[in-house]
Amino acid sequence: MTVLRVGNASGFYGDRFDALREMLTGGELDVLTGDYLAELTMLILARDRLKDPAAGYARTFLRQLEECLGLAHERGVRIVTNAGGLNPAGLADAVRELADRLGVPVRVAHVEGDDLTALHPDSLAAHAYLGGFGIAECLRAGADVVVTGRVTDAALVTGPAAAHFGWGPGDHDRLAGAVVAGHVLECGTQATGGNYAFFQEGDVRRPGFPLAELHEDGSCVITKHPGTGGLVDVGTVTAQLLYETAGARYAGPDVTARLDTVRLTQDGPDRVRIEGVRGEAPPPDLKVGLNRLGGFRNEVAFVLTGLDIEAKAALVREQMAPALGKVADVRWGLARTDRPDAPTEETASALLRLVVRDPDERQVGRALTAAAVELALASYPGFHVLAPPGKGTPFGVFEDAYVPQDTVAHAAVLHDGRRVAVPPAHDTLVLDDLPEPAPPEPLPDGPVRRAPLGLVAGARSGDKGGNANVGVWARSEAAWRWLAHELTADRFRELLPETRDLPVTRHVLPNLRALNFVVEGILGAGVASQHRFDPQAKALGEWLRSRHLDIPEDLL
Repeated sequence: MTVLRVGNASGFYGDRFDALREMLTGGELDVLTGDYLAELTMLILARDRLKDPAAGYARTFLRQLEECLGLAHERGVRIVTNAGGLNPAGLADAVRELADRLGVPVRVAHVEGDDLTALHPDSLAAHAYLGGFGIAECLRAGADVVVTGRVTDAALVTGPAAAHFGWGPGDHDRLAGAVVAGHVLECGTQATGGNYAFFQEGDVRRPGFPLAELHEDGSCVITKHPGTGGLVDVGTVTAQLLYETAGARYAGPDVTARLDTVRLTQDGPDRVRIEGVRGEAPPPDLKVGLNRLGGFRNEVAFVLTGLDIEAKAALVREQMAPALGKVADVRWGLARTDRPDAPTEETASALLRLVVRDPDERQVGRALTAAAVELALASYPGFHVLAPPGKGTPFGVFEDAYVPQDTVAHAAVLHDGRRVAVPPAHDTLVLDDLPEPAPPEPLPDGPVRRAPLGLVAGARSGDKGGNANVGVWARSEAAWRWLAHELTADRFRELLPETRDLPVTRHVLPNLRALNFVVEGILGAGVASQHRFDPQAKALGEWLRSRHLDIPEDLL
């Protein structure tokens, strides 16, 4: 069958507004996807729904569609998006109203069944991660626009691929190939040079959005429209493959993709071929994301300038102590951004950050901020703060749960109103840890030089609930032979002291010349709890790359 060209126009709620039009006008496409959902987004939409029961979906998508629905119809491009969030039926109705107003004859369908909030009354939102076969049912019935709620990010690609090629639930290898393609596309320009460790190797000022040319056997080529910015090479694709993953098994509701079987080859300028992906039956349970309010938080950033930074910090901590006595969670952090004999006041200054959390808003509200304000003329010399202290604000908590696949009423609601039940996977496999592959032959002994890890390795990091992952890959076979032996879990902890007392698991992916580290608990209760100043661990990999090791001179 013919190649299926699937593009992406959104990696998160708030991504480039013009991307939908850019992808529709930039070249040939069959399907255009948009990923709007993340753990934090579900909480944001849940809070929107508290104010307005008719809300709960990504309104940005509707505004984008107002400019582009006619264009998509003219070009025969079908649109598949999870912008439905907590209310896919509501967004589907809104798209129909928009189409009627614009006079564009499109058929709109949606997928539902993910909402399990009624079974978790303590949560603002509880949603199962559905697979792609509901999307496939909608497309097979002729839908031009398919709206979903919480599906896996890769389902936006596996659904169209299954519909186009006629795959069934037992086509594990083909589905796994589509999952890998979907994982590369899901974060938009992260596959085309955005947030890339070696960003200086291409013009990434305005990267184009990615697309995948999918084949019937599950292989694909990742590329982008001609003339768009950024770059697509083995490195950019490797970085995205490692993003927010863990071990060799990448589990989903349709299939478990074996990341240790992925083979990447440069197929020409801005073209990377992905092939060889093997798949296994999916696990028997579906992941459920639970979002709830965790309490209230507040923060104050004290600016400490010039001399005696440590003594100034000790003074303000002692002065604030009486106001913090009943607060459930108090965290102080001193960032020594100051330099000796600095040429500007800003570079002579350090930041002392106070973050507080408590179930009771009053404990972190005006009583606390008043205590900070009252120090203005009675504390360390040069006292000031980055911003006036405010009132306590709610923060969220994200948790995982799991339910059997057959307990979720996954359904496709077709454009003509018919409702089609999507059966659970009939063939499942409990996930077991795989044995670690044998390491490559170590490099022979030779002279070394103290240098940053990032000179020979790339990295990308991200969040999954309270955990973070850091994927590290070598750019040459020689660098891989060194990296695989040098960067153990213990050495990782030494290089990143914030992880020293946390569980760290190393996963080895030889085909990608990569190591993937999972750090448990470093993000507390997830991004919405803002446990760290980098709450999604986006820069954890870059911190690791900046650390110095003894690196063989032949690699430098």
